[in-house]
Amino acid sequence: MRIEVRGRNTEVTPELEDAIRKRFKRVAKQVSALATLDVELCEEKNPRIADKFVAEATLRLKGKTIRAKEASPEMLAAVHELADDVRRQVKKDRELRRHRTESRRFSARLRGREA
Repeated sequence: MRIEVRGRNTEVTPELEDAIRKRFKRVAKQVSALATLDVELCEEKNPRIADKFVAEATLRLKGKTIRAKEASPEMLAAVHELADDVRRQVKKDRELRRHRTESRRFSARLRGREA
């Protein structure tokens, strides 16, 4: 999986980029090697916003796009929440695809018996 990290109104340090790659390593094991993940980090300048660090992710899979957005008072906390959200969505997508395949096999087996 290819991971691209961008910063808007904030600088992406090498330590932060390494933390992002490490956190999304679990997701990379579950998706195709051709998948692309775009992570955008931004900092809200409004002082009234408590959760000023925002992390957004777009995961492009074959035939599907998964998006997530998380905000937190600290950047690493936002990244961790974002990774958990993306991982949960990928897991749900994999289970749905697996269930669809199993049901198709079962219905084909039933049709074969009736014919």
